[in-house]
Amino acid sequence: MIDDTSIWRTRLISLAIVAAIFLLPVAALLWLTAVPGTPYAGPLAPLTPGETQLAARLRGHVTAIASVPHNVEHPIELERAARHIEGALAGMGYAVRRQSFGAGGERVRNIEVVIEPAARDAKTLVIGAHYDSAFDAPGANDNGSGTAAVIELARSLADLRGKAALRLRLVLFVNEEPPWFQTPLMGSVVYAAHLKRSGEPVLGMISLETIGYYSDAPHSQHYPWPLGMLYPETGNFVAFVGTTDARGFVRRTVGSFREVAQFPSVGGAAPGFIQGVDWSDHWAFSGEGFPALMVTDTAPFRYPHYHSLADTPDKIDYDRLARLVSGLDRTIRVMR
Repeated sequence: MIDDTSIWRTRLISLAIVAAIFLLPVAALLWLTAVPGTPYAGPLAPLTPGETQLAARLRGHVTAIASVPHNVEHPIELERAARHIEGALAGMGYAVRRQSFGAGGERVRNIEVVIEPAARDAKTLVIGAHYDSAFDAPGANDNGSGTAAVIELARSLADLRGKAALRLRLVLFVNEEPPWFQTPLMGSVVYAAHLKRSGEPVLGMISLETIGYYSDAPHSQHYPWPLGMLYPETGNFVAFVGTTDARGFVRRTVGSFREVAQFPSVGGAAPGFIQGVDWSDHWAFSGEGFPALMVTDTAPFRYPHYHSLADTPDKIDYDRLARLVSGLDRTIRVMR
């Protein structure tokens, strides 16, 4: 006969198994998506005079770079975009560096400027965005918005040259979009591999990916399952997203942003198999073992013109983009 003790032991074991199956994944998800600080809420402050000027410059960059498709299938337009980027950075007094390679029968290039630190042994922070567009899309938000932001961060951070706590590498990547995405000829893959070989100590990488579209309308924000259970349904925020290996870097960056920026934000890490989590250049740096995250308006989970002919410069909210870029400037200044 089976005694009562054996019956209860069996029941407890069964209950523990059920709890492990259903509760541990929930606990893991909550742990991964927990970030420090309180997200900003309430009306946005009026633009400062400097932010008003910044918004106008951002509009100018997006219009110049992303009014027409520009990628390896549109090489003349891709070259025109690259030359605008290089001209803008050179005009700020930077020595512009090219990392050229072949793809699809064309010569393409990543574009970089460097803000050297006060100490030669300082760690490196990479701030990057891809400047190519997808297919026949003009790519104003994806990713003219991120490209314009990197250019303007180079301008605003220029006063740190020779004084920065970190070595700041500001990079514009080519070939992020298909057919090069997550292949050896993705621009950020080429760059991250070279950085790895250099042995340079890297604090992390921040990818600015599709950051110009916001909505205050209810139910304007969507998510891949199961993230919709944790985050807001109104698409008026910026998201800091990393894969599970970058949880610590995501937490530090979000915490810094919330300390210095008055702009709504969410953040968290999640497994790469969740749709969208690794859809940007941070994927390439993560693959080399560098902590990396994406700053994004969540792209197709909010933006109705993603990868379409309608992704034009008039769709961008330049005032909010300027507020975000100002917040990122202050965030980068306090990172260590």
